[in-house]
Amino acid sequence: MNERLMEFLLRDEVSRLTGMKRKVYEFIVYEEDYLASKADTVDQFMRLLVKHSPPRLAARHFNMTYEEIIRFMHEIEDELSARLEERCKKVKWMDLTEKNQQAFEDDHKRLYLFVN
Repeated sequence: MNERLMEFLLRDEVSRLTGMKRKVYEFIVYEEDYLASKADTVDQFMRLLVKHSPPRLAARHFNMTYEEIIRFMHEIEDELSARLEERCKKVKWMDLTEKNQQAFEDDHKRLYLFVN
């Protein structure tokens, strides 16, 4: 399936998580993204992950143990995975570029994505 569509569906599913699940998930993902932006290589990123451990930061931030955060994050990821799998069964990707090329050219080559 299209990578952009998957990113869109994931963001949508994350926004539908209950309060604490969404907060924990977004906290950890934000910290991981921050570390990724600081790293120049995959190895450097891995070292930053070990050194700064987003799950440990989340455990302190949310007043939980490291083990609780890890279990909770696995639960959240399993829930998101199940939701995405269900949504992907319902989504049909249609590329209409060739169908009406002139309309796309007239509209400055925009790509329209309809998701139900």
